[in-house]
Amino acid sequence: MKQKLFSCLLGTFLVIATASVAQAACVAEYKAKSDKPLKLFFSTAQISGPCTVGNATKQLRSQLAAQGLTLLKVVSVREG
Repeated sequence: MKQKLFSCLLGTFLVIATASVAQAACVAEYKAKSDKPLKLFFSTAQISGPCTVGNATKQLRSQLAAQGLTLLKVVSVREG
């Protein structure tokens, strides 16, 4: 009985731990600009999907363009 309970608890823990890792947020630091008048921005954004510079660049370009900004560079990405 104790072994069954232990196995059940271990299985539940592994499911929770795996879900937590899968939901880890990816944060990208980026530089952007707006024209007329020229304004420079340095900020962070949460990115979905793979935590890579390429994925962050793709997502940020479209998100920033909708705000009238141009992405200059993705400085870094990290899981956080």
